[in-house]
Amino acid sequence: MTKRINSVRDLNVYRLSFDAAMEIFEISKDFPIEEKYSLTDQIRRSSRSVCTNIAEGWRKRRYKAVFINKLTDSGQEASETQTWLEFALNCKYINNEVFERLDEKYEHIFAKLITMERKADSFCKFR
Repeated sequence: MTKRINSVRDLNVYRLSFDAAMEIFEISKDFPIEEKYSLTDQIRRSSRSVCTNIAEGWRKRRYKAVFINKLTDSGQEASETQTWLEFALNCKYINNEVFERLDEKYEHIFAKLITMERKADSFCKFR
């Protein structure tokens, strides 16, 4: 039985990306103060943009092309977040275990976004 999706919050990819953004928020609290306006700000913004783009796309799903575009934007923000995570790892602000866990979450998010793009018609139906 397929679970009915009544809100963007019912989407597994939204929950996954929201939770990842909150985890990044928590770990970035320990980044050095000199990173406040660069790495810390950028990684928080890009990680939050993943789920906000999903939410925007969900509201715009009446228009398939716009829906797909917002999913693409979400994927781009996920990619940016992975890059910032790599910087955090190389600057030794996070350890390899944290990097691997979050990087894997974003790979999972990518897979879900791609599946949604491929099945856009099923998300964009209105009755």
